[in-house]
Amino acid sequence: MRTSRAGDRGVEAKVVSVSEDRPSRWTFLTHHARVLVEIARNPEIRLRDIAAAIGITERAVQGIVRDLYEAGYLHRDKIGRRNRYSLNLDQAFRYPTEAGVPVKVLIDIFSRHDMSGPGAE
Repeated sequence: MRTSRAGDRGVEAKVVSVSEDRPSRWTFLTHHARVLVEIARNPEIRLRDIAAAIGITERAVQGIVRDLYEAGYLHRDKIGRRNRYSLNLDQAFRYPTEAGVPVKVLIDIFSRHDMSGPGAE
């Protein structure tokens, strides 16, 4: 961390570089993508378990699941008191440059990683 004097008033300003004190918080995948991947991994997963797995609130997960449902990426079936989710893998990404690419591509990448990653047999 560096300090510097601002002008003649003797005011000190602290200039902190993000890399000096804490790691950057950005990630390549949005929370929407991460929720979709968690549901693909376990269609009967509870919202609180998704929240814990990706580090966001259960309320945020509820909103994301609603967004994904309304956009046609997933369907919910009630089984007793629980939900079972199924994905529409043919639904295309929303961003214009990936608009023709089905979400199945993303799910396949992480499914392959799950099958060959740490803990896979």
